[in-house]
Amino acid sequence: MKKLLAVFLMLGALNVMAAEVNVKVSGMVCSMCAQGIQKKFSAIPGVKNLNVDLTNKFVKFETGDQEVSDETITKLITEAGYNVASIERK
Repeated sequence: MKKLLAVFLMLGALNVMAAEVNVKVSGMVCSMCAQGIQKKFSAIPGVKNLNVDLTNKFVKFETGDQEVSDETITKLITEAGYNVASIERK
């Protein structure tokens, strides 16, 4: 029983580990575009080390104890007027 509890606790700890998320954004062409996306993602609980890279058309961030779903990412990007080309998690 103790071993089973230890496994569940370990699995729970794995779920809260930080993950790096890289989002390729199409349609982002100016600094105002980047600022708008920066503002939207900054409001998400759990988002850390946010970087909106206008040159390479990427939004990169880390998640802490709160996962950010692909649906949430896509919704924020499309609401800002852009398109998600890809989402990669590391």
